[in-house]
Amino acid sequence: MDADASAEASLAPEPIADEVLLGAVDAARAALIEITPAATVGAPVGHLVEGERVLSLLFENTMTGYPGWFWTVSLSREPDSSEVNVLEAELMPGDDALLAPDWVPWADRLAEYQAQKKAEREAAAVAGEPEPDDDFLSDSDSDDESDEELDDDESDELGDDDDDVDVDDLDVSDLNDFDDEVDDFDESSDLQGAEEAALASDEEE
Repeated sequence: MDADASAEASLAPEPIADEVLLGAVDAARAALIEITPAATVGAPVGHLVEGERVLSLLFENTMTGYPGWFWTVSLSREPDSSEVNVLEAELMPGDDALLAPDWVPWADRLAEYQAQKKAEREAAAVAGEPEPDDDFLSDSDSDDESDEELDDDESDELGDDDDDVDVDDLDVSDLNDFDDEVDDFDESSDLQGAEEAALASDEEE
């Protein structure tokens, strides 16, 4: 847009509220009742001119928990036509509305928290007082020492169990005797199976 166009735009008169749209209160209320109970819609409280033959009618909001919010219905009409068109119907915040705080990225919140803690430590150092996190650090150190003692005790117990068994004390002959017992058990099992098979054969004859 060149300088002349900008100057013309700045000198253009502001849109004037359309009288037909200002009088379309019933049409606007009917649009709101389609999206919310009639009891939540109060009296008309004003309007906003959005453009030529376009404006928004504002209604009081009677719902609790939404102070400063208004039911808003945007209307328009065509030139040389008295028919009103409903563009939007919604609950919108006013200038004094209670809004949620702006979203702050986690990195920014963390940096703010760290800066606050640093300022507290510096103030405590100037005043000669212990740092705010001293107790927490002391508890952490105590917990670490307790954990180390428990680990040492467990290591000692495991070491004692290992000392009770000495591989050098094992007798190879004991292992050989165990193998012989296993072989004898296998042979006796085979003989018992053969005898049972022979008896079964005699009975069939």
